[in-house]
Amino acid sequence: MLQVETPAEAARSPLWRDIALGLAVFGVYVAVALDASAEGRRDFADSNARALLDVERWLHIDVERSLNQWLVPRRVLTVLANYEYAYTYIISAFLLLAWLYLRLPADYRRARDSFILLNLIAIACFAVFPVTPPRLLPGMGYVDTVAQGGTFGSWGTPLVSSANQYAAMPSLHLAWALWVSVVLARLARGVAVQLLSAIHVAVTVFVIVATANHWVLDAVAAIPLVWVSVVMIDRRQSVRGSSLVPAADAFFLHVETDSAPQHVGGMVVLAPSSPGRPTLEEIRELLRAELPNMPRFRQRPEQPSSARRWRWVDVDPADIDWDWHVSERPAAGGADATDVDGAAAVLSRTVAQVATERLPRDRPMWRIILVRDIAPGRSGLLFLVHHCVADGVGTVLQALNILQPRLNLAADGRSQPGILRRAVATIVGLVQLATDGRPAAKLKDGSARRGFATTAFDLSAIRTVARERGVRVTDVLLGLLAVGVRRTHPELSAAVGHRLRVSVPIMLREPHSAAAGNLTAAAMVDLPLTDTVDDVRLREISHATARLRTPTRALASRFVMATVLGLCPVGVHRWFARKVYGPAFLQAIVSNMPGPEPAMSIAGIPLDRVVPILPLAPGAPIALGALSWTGVLGVGLAVDAELVDGDRVVVAMAQAFTELRALDVNSSSSAMN
Repeated sequence: MLQVETPAEAARSPLWRDIALGLAVFGVYVAVALDASAEGRRDFADSNARALLDVERWLHIDVERSLNQWLVPRRVLTVLANYEYAYTYIISAFLLLAWLYLRLPADYRRARDSFILLNLIAIACFAVFPVTPPRLLPGMGYVDTVAQGGTFGSWGTPLVSSANQYAAMPSLHLAWALWVSVVLARLARGVAVQLLSAIHVAVTVFVIVATANHWVLDAVAAIPLVWVSVVMIDRRQSVRGSSLVPAADAFFLHVETDSAPQHVGGMVVLAPSSPGRPTLEEIRELLRAELPNMPRFRQRPEQPSSARRWRWVDVDPADIDWDWHVSERPAAGGADATDVDGAAAVLSRTVAQVATERLPRDRPMWRIILVRDIAPGRSGLLFLVHHCVADGVGTVLQALNILQPRLNLAADGRSQPGILRRAVATIVGLVQLATDGRPAAKLKDGSARRGFATTAFDLSAIRTVARERGVRVTDVLLGLLAVGVRRTHPELSAAVGHRLRVSVPIMLREPHSAAAGNLTAAAMVDLPLTDTVDDVRLREISHATARLRTPTRALASRFVMATVLGLCPVGVHRWFARKVYGPAFLQAIVSNMPGPEPAMSIAGIPLDRVVPILPLAPGAPIALGALSWTGVLGVGLAVDAELVDGDRVVVAMAQAFTELRALDVNSSSSAMN
């Protein structure tokens, strides 16, 4: 079952994610190392090295040659120094990280982040300021003891052939050793441990200089490098804790515009009831009772400045504006609606209106709107939360708090890959994402006008159609959408080259995952737009969506959204979000979500129809959400009303499904004959 995680369960971060992050940092290092071998870089590095040596001579600290000459004749000491240089900084740093991960996970996260930042800053220095180490500077008489001694695992062997030979400034060897010492000191470990670490730092200073691998100033530069890394992470952690908006959630705060509000939710058609039911007060009381279990419903986002990260700020329950959060609106015409479908069509008009209204950020970002008289004796509910609060499935989980009977959604039961497989899959996925390319054609600019239309399919029937063809329900939905768009908007189909670039969210929620937050990834699918949907078309779509059934792109997408962007400055995060979440990379969103099987009610009134509400990505004219709910697959289609007529599309989708089922009937009749 999907349940709320406890702090103890959340304390230790997934190891596969940290391994993938480490490999990504190493990949950046290798990329810079390859660039260092480019023509002209050696001359630049030599020039920088000679400038450093001039400064050292002016300061009278140019002791590299004298220490090197002292060490070389002492063969045993030279071998020990070579292996100290090659291994101890690595062993000490990774032993410390492993110990923290297993014994002190809370301290591990801070240490891990500062260690990653330290390395990224150093790699940036290597890229912009390459420096030749003394051993490689021509005409200076330094002896490369490490290479001369054939030290296994260092310059003298192929094991580190990818190493950057001009990455002297600052010294990562000393920086790692000093970082270990700083972390141990902050943990207030025993005097003996700290003394041993201090000796290691002192020995490392001697070794990196005496072996002619670094200048003295390289060692000096390691000190502010460690200080900056630790202090920056400390400042970040001081506002992080549970209050920092995770990167995957802040993504939707960055991409939101006045013309593309980013709230998700559900549209509910209630069963006929007595006049005035449910009352606003009944709905408010349900929310008040569940508020302690819904932390994001009593918090608002705050950004101290455009360069600072978004934070969640607690709101006193007494200050919550219940008149705004739970409000009432009249239906936009509903007297002629006689059934659930008609009531849903009436309620859709209010959804279209609300889709243009941004949720204010000076209060908790959710609201419930009670819509009266969508049909004789019927009311409707709109349950809305900002995308930074929850994804589609998270919104369902939040809504279940105020519905009866109380239940949780069952997890999908799929086994999760192991740590190593996740790390490898993430790396493969990053390569795949980088080569996915862009849509074949770009749509014209859209508008702020919104339309919303609904339809519904018998869940058993659509599952049967999918099962008999060896495809998934999502494939069938994509096929129906393709037909709906092609038949009703041939000009739009032609504009995109009859292939619509669709972003398909993939649920990554696991047992015990919290309802709040975005725990999904996305994969891009080029959907062929066709006039008909048949077995051949569905197999073509199933082939195109095969990437959804492998974890590589999903894990890579999640890694970028949740981890990489979390380490980026806010400006970079904002730029990246606005760059990738729009018409340059996607033209539609299609999300198929699970819901409960038992009949549900609110304030004693049954729910007759539940349809998801998805926001449009900026510049993308289509967002289709599907939700399985008590035997019905409810479909909600949000559109840019300037470009797409949603009502015509859903009618065409329903007709295409009827035609698809008729193929089965005809096939059965032919078989009997």
